[in-house]
Amino acid sequence: MYRNCIKRLLDIVISLCGLLLLSPVYLILALLVRKKLGTPVIFKQERPGRNEKIFQLYKFRSMTDERDENGDLLPDEARLTSFGRKLRSTSLDELPELFNILKGDMSVVGPRPLLVRYLPRYSETQRRRHNVRPGLTGLAQINGRNAITWEEKFAYDVEYVDRLTFALDVRIFLGTVRAVLRHEGISSEGSATMEEFMG
Repeated sequence: MYRNCIKRLLDIVISLCGLLLLSPVYLILALLVRKKLGTPVIFKQERPGRNEKIFQLYKFRSMTDERDENGDLLPDEARLTSFGRKLRSTSLDELPELFNILKGDMSVVGPRPLLVRYLPRYSETQRRRHNVRPGLTGLAQINGRNAITWEEKFAYDVEYVDRLTFALDVRIFLGTVRAVLRHEGISSEGSATMEEFMG
């Protein structure tokens, strides 16, 4: 009952309330991103959702478009400004994902949506992370976020799919608030975010 109906109803209520209450924050962040990083203010990228259905993920832009002499984008470390780092460390860059939650692409809690190119690299067990809607936060995010290995992260994702309950979602939500306030697990060792998953 919770997994199929109540969870979606809570997602709609929480995302709608969040969008209404945080509208002044959205406006301020949009203006700051426009001034410091340029346009577009919203970063869009295709991500796989529930049952691997592709959707457009929304985030506030946190990187520049700086390129090398060949026209290729510079590495993340070179394009991630101090302002972008602050957006990421506070998770404010992810606020536009509330629109994804309202639309039904995502849930408040679930495995984080990763890159489309990772799809053929998953094992059959890891692929089970797509049996539920991806989330704004998840079990992996309160257990190390980007500071843990891909294998550990996927193990937490699959554990979440198997154990999904209202009580677990509440625990993850409260744990996320604590992790964000402490700026825990923002990046992995040797990377501005997280090294690419190669399978």
